[in-house]
Amino acid sequence: MDYTAKLDEALQRLHDEGRYRTFIDIERKRGNFPHATWKKPDGSEKPVTVWCGNDYLGMGQHPDVLTAMKDAVDATGAGSGGTRNISGTTVYHKRLEAELADWHNKEASLVFSSAYIANDATLSTLPKLFPGLIIYSDELNHASMIEGIRRNGGAKRIFRHNDMAHLRALLEASDKDAPKLIAFESVYSMDGDFGPIEEMLDLADEFGALTYIDEVHAVGMYGERGAGVAERDGLMDRIDIINGTLGKAVGVFGGYIAASAKMCDAVRSYAPGFIFTTSIPPAVAAGAAASIAHLKGEGGVALRKEHQTQAAILKTRLKGLGLPITDHGSHIVPLIVGDPKHTKLMSDMLLEQYGIYVQPVNFPTVPRGTERLRFTPSPVHGSREMDALIHGLDALWSHCALNRAEMAG
Repeated sequence: MDYTAKLDEALQRLHDEGRYRTFIDIERKRGNFPHATWKKPDGSEKPVTVWCGNDYLGMGQHPDVLTAMKDAVDATGAGSGGTRNISGTTVYHKRLEAELADWHNKEASLVFSSAYIANDATLSTLPKLFPGLIIYSDELNHASMIEGIRRNGGAKRIFRHNDMAHLRALLEASDKDAPKLIAFESVYSMDGDFGPIEEMLDLADEFGALTYIDEVHAVGMYGERGAGVAERDGLMDRIDIINGTLGKAVGVFGGYIAASAKMCDAVRSYAPGFIFTTSIPPAVAAGAAASIAHLKGEGGVALRKEHQTQAAILKTRLKGLGLPITDHGSHIVPLIVGDPKHTKLMSDMLLEQYGIYVQPVNFPTVPRGTERLRFTPSPVHGSREMDALIHGLDALWSHCALNRAEMAG
């Protein structure tokens, strides 16, 4: 077997389909977000504006966050020194978990190294806690949820995206005495649509199921204190397990679940993904706790209001150009190109010619034929940045011979 040749073949397939992913090396500048410097392969540099970042509110640049992280580094050093079970639990981790539990009005929370690991570890562990568990999963759930459900060795049922009639049919067809869990998201990141949370909770009540919500793209962004869509809709107390991230609107790094004290204790005690992973650095925990404290208050309210305004302006202007965006009312703005090579070409030309960085999103992240550029406006994308983006898209859409189609959603 020529292993190198097989690797070449696998990589060439991605090139041929226009799906090969290229990392863009950028250097963020403190206090200057969303502006950054692109470190080009030839060694030169180019100023760019980042339009695809997940630091939705710019909290990764907030003085409170930076001060908390610096103070923690000065006090404790760099790393945590071990897993949570073996010397890796510090006062910073406990403080962060208390902030998270309070944010989601739960008894406890559990911090992981990422929201991906939190989903994978929790969902793969639950059948150990509830033998015979059947998990009902929305077909568009994140890869981390899918992986956790696949690996758990238990029964699973996949329902069509946001289709409550299909979910009901699957629940009705199952053993009424079997333990059940419904897993879904609040905001689906590729289309920016919302899950029908209340309807799912009503079905869970009717069929005696636990509920698991991924609020990764919503924490910090919605609700009076920024705890997510479930808080905004007054439904948080009815959800058993809430998953969230510290790496998007919170602006730092890591993931978590929030639930009852017994649920968190059981996951902590049984999940290999938690037990055998080095805990996040104390400075990261300190920064995340400071960010959440800010987002809970008036500063967070103002950021969320400004963010929604910027997202609405961008959608309005893109629609004014006749470009095919998907608009479900969230802060995520997908521009559907529909072809992987055209999507990559648009991304490359925006970067090279206009200094606008937006990463192409292709299969398998989205279905074939729905390839897109996914814009994430923030409160610090002002009129100057918005004008430059609109000008670039207007010019390049025609240059790339793409049709100005009807709105995609």
